[in-house]
Amino acid sequence: MKRSATRLCVEVTDHSGRRVQRSGLEQWLQLVAPPSASGSITVALVSDARMRALNRRFRGVDRVTDVLSFPWNERDPRRATNTLETGSSHLGDIVIATGRASRQAREAGHAKRVELRILVLHGLLHLLGYNHEHDAGLMARLEKQCRLRGGLPVSLIERAGLRSP
Repeated sequence: MKRSATRLCVEVTDHSGRRVQRSGLEQWLQLVAPPSASGSITVALVSDARMRALNRRFRGVDRVTDVLSFPWNERDPRRATNTLETGSSHLGDIVIATGRASRQAREAGHAKRVELRILVLHGLLHLLGYNHEHDAGLMARLEKQCRLRGGLPVSLIERAGLRSP
């Protein structure tokens, strides 16, 4: 199934906020994202120390997390606001800890590129308003569909065994 590359605009940045050229995440995510993914997102690839600081500040958890999602509209992520420049909506930001991603890739026996894709897909679904802790398996099913379309060996929910009640 061919998908439009313009419905989801993805920008990947490094720890300094500089755009990462040719990361491959942009095009891959545009191809595998669910139809409800329309708008722009920023993916920040940061150090473990930066992720720990973000986790401490926004979640009150003093440890490194592999991925965090920051929806633009926290109350209802499906109602993101329009940007003046493009008229498209900004869905939010995804932050990935690169050190943790590298370690997880080694442990899982796949490339870091694959791990980054697993994490960015999970983060995108959170930006779209899905929550595996409270949705009776809806996010897990959608994540599996997207990961199969994208050729991933496993999703983050499947790997972690995060099953909703």
